Amino acid sequence: MTALPSQNYAQVNNRPDPLGVTIVDGGVNVAIFAENSTAVDFCIRNADGSETRWRLPDKARGIWHGFVPGVEVGSRYGFRVHGEWNPLEGHRHNPNKFLIDPYAKAIDGNWVLHEAVFGYKQDMTKPADELIMDTRDSAPFMPCGIVVKDDFDWTGDVKPDVRWHKTVIYEAHVKGMTMQHPDVPEHLRGTYAGLAHESIINHLHSIGVTAIELLPIHQIGHEEHLVRMGMTNYWGYNTLGFFAPHHAYSSSGHRGEQINEFKQMVKTFHQNGIEVLLDVVYNHTCEGGPLGPMMSFKGIDNASYYRLVDDDPQHYFDTTGCSNTLNTYHPQVMQLVLDSLRYWVSEMHVDGFRFDLAPSLARINHDVDLAGPLMQAIAQDPVLRTTKLIAEPWDLGTGGYQVGNYPRIWSEWNDRFRDTARDFWRGVAPGISELASRMSGSSDLFVDEDRRPRASINFVTAHDGFTMRDLVSFNQKHNEANREGNRDGNDHNNSWNHGVEGETTDAVINQLRLQQQRNMTLMLLLASGVPMITAGDEHGRTQGGNNNAYCQDTPISWVDWNIEGDRAEILNSFRNLMQLRKEHPAFHHRDYRWGSPTLIGGPKDIAWFSRTGLELDAEEWLDTEIKTLGMFINQIAQTEVENESSSCSFLVIMHSGGESIEFTLPDASWATQWHIELDTTLPGAKSPDLKMQPGQTMRVFARSALVLRAAHA
Repeated sequence: MTALPSQNYAQVNNRPDPLGVTIVDGGVNVAIFAENSTAVDFCIRNADGSETRWRLPDKARGIWHGFVPGVEVGSRYGFRVHGEWNPLEGHRHNPNKFLIDPYAKAIDGNWVLHEAVFGYKQDMTKPADELIMDTRDSAPFMPCGIVVKDDFDWTGDVKPDVRWHKTVIYEAHVKGMTMQHPDVPEHLRGTYAGLAHESIINHLHSIGVTAIELLPIHQIGHEEHLVRMGMTNYWGYNTLGFFAPHHAYSSSGHRGEQINEFKQMVKTFHQNGIEVLLDVVYNHTCEGGPLGPMMSFKGIDNASYYRLVDDDPQHYFDTTGCSNTLNTYHPQVMQLVLDSLRYWVSEMHVDGFRFDLAPSLARINHDVDLAGPLMQAIAQDPVLRTTKLIAEPWDLGTGGYQVGNYPRIWSEWNDRFRDTARDFWRGVAPGISELASRMSGSSDLFVDEDRRPRASINFVTAHDGFTMRDLVSFNQKHNEANREGNRDGNDHNNSWNHGVEGETTDAVINQLRLQQQRNMTLMLLLASGVPMITAGDEHGRTQGGNNNAYCQDTPISWVDWNIEGDRAEILNSFRNLMQLRKEHPAFHHRDYRWGSPTLIGGPKDIAWFSRTGLELDAEEWLDTEIKTLGMFINQIAQTEVENESSSCSFLVIMHSGGESIEFTLPDASWATQWHIELDTTLPGAKSPDLKMQPGQTMRVFARSALVLRAAHA
């Protein structure tokens, strides 16, 4: 072990803040929280595989810190932490294990499956005994932190100012988005630079996207069972480092170059008016349960970083289904989350976050408290409160379903919208009252605390589940490629194959499937709230019925850019529907409509019609057999804030019944003439400008939707 310089020099030049490894004159300042430890060694991994260690001299507020001279940018490093080995009491200190800095800004490499990576004595040919400490050195099998320095030129970067009600989110995977794109240079495919290629940006512009939401890009540590099978966690919901962009998505290098490549990607998106949102996983880490590998937190201070079972601290309190839950109620762990979020906003210039299994972050003594300290800190933080914050408002613990309960600063994934869209269009929804609520912004869920429709992130599909094409092509999941005997993934998909499981040459079925994709897209894009699109749905991407492709770093998950035939038609339909949304504020109104006239004596701002051309009565609202709904949206007045106005009112007719019907249009008090704008039975969903008269009866085909624009004399 290399000794520190003189004690006086160390005391003058080392500080407990900031945490992590920071370049200073002559070396680095090192600080790491390890409250329950007795000593901490800072370790430099040399080029020949040897290791140089420095014992950190000082401890303040549970933070070990010290100045280390001569350490340069690009150096590979980690920690060894000394302390009690007593798993029965929740302590797992083991100085034989090389540990990753929780504040590492860059990480190089993946862990290698070897017995030495586990903190306890393990022989892979025998049952493990987790109470016996393993003394083998894990360093040869571990990735390293990288010492970095911020030198990126952000000159000219201006974050897009996209209001929530105009936001259209596109959920995408950094690698999967470009691996098969013919216009992205091969050496850039699957990387941050590839994602920022002009061909990708042009496509996003063409479909009206304002924000790209990236599946997790924090440094990933792949699960043990996947490593054993030679697979990876493709989605990335298994974090090793909360500050480090995942190294494998870098085309320019892994020794810190990934940081600048990520920043350039963000800058390029901003230059093109597109926000960057990150899907973040602060609810658990990649270390798994008691039998999982020891990579970072578990060896640094297991009892502080993780939620342990109160009367059995050998085991973890798990609300995530991933064998551990981060203890965000602990002040220092809460600081870790806040520091990470601020870093991605301040230093990496991202525009917002989607929080995976968000209730786990708000648990106090294992109960969810959405007014708890972490939630309050985020809401009051001057950096974070101006960003877009999205909760996945459920986890797997007791009381974990929190849809509609988040504070007003938050938006939430709306699974009620997802399920209603799927069920209505397959003809099993219980009446039309639920459909009306979802189309009008889900005020029944989000109106408390004066929240607006932007609180509802509307989606029909997401990375987790069927693609939209598969939703209309499969009744059952087909996850055999995951090598788990098709036992993984959700068995309740609210899907319908329309008569044949999977791909078919039956022209009638294929046309109906196309029509159903148009129907669900229309509902997604024309409903009040914020639409989220899953990458590839806009042009009919399939995963072959796999509804849990988390481990498929293969063409199963990668976006297929061979957009021909019916897929080109779906893309055309999508663009036409998005154009209607973009052009008319009626479809991206900021506030809820309450069925009141916008002008004295004028029509209501929203109204609901039956096939008779009359507004629905109380009995019809409760009739579970009704499968037809007409939604009238009145023109909105000019808004002072945005100086925009719309002279258009619309009638959206949705019919999920299996037979055609006759629908009578509302009388002249609602419009003096109706123009058919869109028809989901037609290619591209684009209708010729057919004119209909008030009170006229028109044919609405089975399982179809129409959009009619109102004209006023």
